Amino acid sequence: MKHVTLLAIENALASSITIPLEMIEAAEVIQRIRLRRRDQHRFVIASADGAALPMVGGIRVQPELGLAAIVRTDLIFIPALWGNPNAVVQANPAITAWLRRQYEQGATLCSVGTGSYFLAEAGLLDGRNATTHWYYFDDFRKRYPRVTLQRKRFITHADRLYCTGSVNAVRDVTLHFVERLFTSAVADEVSHHFTHELKRSYESMLLASEEKDTHHDEQIIKIQEWLKKHYQRDVTLRSLAAQFDISVRSFNRRFRLAAGQTPLQYLQEVRLQQSKALLKQSNLSIAEIAFAVGYQDTSHFSALFKRVNAITPNEYRHLVRTKLFNVEAETL
Repeated sequence: MKHVTLLAIENALASSITIPLEMIEAAEVIQRIRLRRRDQHRFVIASADGAALPMVGGIRVQPELGLAAIVRTDLIFIPALWGNPNAVVQANPAITAWLRRQYEQGATLCSVGTGSYFLAEAGLLDGRNATTHWYYFDDFRKRYPRVTLQRKRFITHADRLYCTGSVNAVRDVTLHFVERLFTSAVADEVSHHFTHELKRSYESMLLASEEKDTHHDEQIIKIQEWLKKHYQRDVTLRSLAAQFDISVRSFNRRFRLAAGQTPLQYLQEVRLQQSKALLKQSNLSIAEIAFAVGYQDTSHFSALFKRVNAITPNEYRHLVRTKLFNVEAETL
């Protein structure tokens, strides 16, 4: 049985607590009903002293207990802070100390938005990749110069430390944790309920891309950046290796070692991500989109898209567009 703690802090965003809680509890229900298994993980909302706290918008959260009562936990969610995050962190040194102690005992920590200030204040992010809410990038960088701030990432993770740049991004990380706490089948089911327009990819696309793009092989990083800029081109392994003056065998081996996949698999992923943006934001036909991202054969593109995402390009376009609304026509 795993113990999960959702940390409540005064004037935090309640959604950064309720989203992971709801998704994990849904996973437990699915595990019990669909798969006839009961893992009975322990989920608690806790605050510094166990007292009820006001959240943004007037919502009050009643924690189950105080941090002193939690000697050991396996997974901790740190909520997004509203207002000046540094002021909140400085006012709560006991929370920082508790987080450091739990991490040293083996806990995995996940911060939402500016919740990463607590991890940085505890010194846990020194020398590691991290992100935070975009509004506080400059302040975060100034206060914690030893942290490798990733301004272009919505999710970072290193050594049991996860940071998300927004409340929406915590949904993807939670799916990753659901798979670890339960099974991939349960994670797929939760994904269908909470992120209906996408099939859950392996540990989520955001999480996976972060792993593939964060490593220390500078030449492979240059090649990845080139592929992101020139994904429309007809690319072969041999021509790419020659362009960067590396043997095919060494290129393939180093790319696999750094990114966890082949160069052509990486290129395919980049192309499909670009196609999703075009499906959502443009009125191009499927054939035009296929050509725009580097596929000459529309049927091949459509089959590949469905195999990876579990829905056709047309179905994806319909689903993502049904989530949009016309602001001018909307009334309250």
